[in-house]
Amino acid sequence: MENTVRTTFPTTTMGTDKGAAAQEYAALGWTVAETANGLCLITDEDLSAIEVTGDMAAAVRRFLRANNLSGPVIEIPGQERREIHLVTGVRKAAMAIEAMREAGVIVHTDGASIPLPPTLLAAGSAAWSVAPTEARWIPPVVALGAAVRAAAARSKRTALTVAC
Repeated sequence: MENTVRTTFPTTTMGTDKGAAAQEYAALGWTVAETANGLCLITDEDLSAIEVTGDMAAAVRRFLRANNLSGPVIEIPGQERREIHLVTGVRKAAMAIEAMREAGVIVHTDGASIPLPPTLLAAGSAAWSVAPTEARWIPPVVALGAAVRAAAARSKRTALTVAC
């Protein structure tokens, strides 16, 4: 069993002050709404989000790191690992989006709201696992699609090995 290391770090101003964070997100060109608990990213054609949980989340992160495809990742607190990867290019990736949904991944598009740090949630605060200032880019959704496919294939191989 893999021993995972927590990679969530305290954020810079993007995690300490809601007003300053909102200004920084707006400077990135993101559409942000202020809520009673914090800030939400409003997804659109240019910026969307892919949510993965549990073992799939860990496998997706490994794939993205190994292939130098990592982008901004929000970690959502709770009992099960839950990560939201910001992505671009959803207009041109209908097949990749459908394949990810079939694999159990949640695809947030078309005005969905995503909690941004420092939003307070039931189990704690949303935090940057990879902050936008630490990421070299926002990857295209097809990169996440490849990561999900690889994670699903690995999971299937592992299940077959254990069953034999």
